Amino acid sequence: MNNPKKDLLPQQREELLSVLKARFEKNKNRHQGLEWATVLAKLEANPEKLWSLDDMETTGGEPDVVGYDAKTDEFIFFDCSAENPKGRRSVCYDHEALESRKEHKPGNSAIEMAADMGIELLTEEQYRQLQQLGNFDLKTSSWVKTPSEIRKRGGALFCNRRYDTVFLYHNGADSYYSARGFRGSLRV
Repeated sequence: MNNPKKDLLPQQREELLSVLKARFEKNKNRHQGLEWATVLAKLEANPEKLWSLDDMETTGGEPDVVGYDAKTDEFIFFDCSAENPKGRRSVCYDHEALESRKEHKPGNSAIEMAADMGIELLTEEQYRQLQQLGNFDLKTSSWVKTPSEIRKRGGALFCNRRYDTVFLYHNGADSYYSARGFRGSLRV
């Protein structure tokens, strides 16, 4: 993480937990067999993760539990907003791409923003997993983690859903569009 530890105020913490609980209960199809009490206990035992979830929420990501990793004893949160988070759009892929732009630089990059938030960009596999839970990015597109072989050649990958199909595309890593952002994941 690039940021020093952030602590939420008690009221912020309670508001966030209330939002997360309501979303968890409303979308049980995303986490069948999991109980909120167990997730809450894990969150309370790892309060440093709450500020990342709060950043995911305040940028429009609508984070929710999408799985549990029994090997690591961690709950997995993804951004589950219908379209990619509004507060994370119009960004190029990474810092190198940002620095390579001579004119009309975007304000930030997806990789840097995610690191500052303490989250990871979704991989293509995770993106496809998310799409099994609903229809996401019907009007927007999301950067996904790009293999180093592609990135070192100047490219980066993004996904979206059109025609009831998930597509994987490539673009120059320095490109940015008003409808392209990124979705993140967090393990707690």
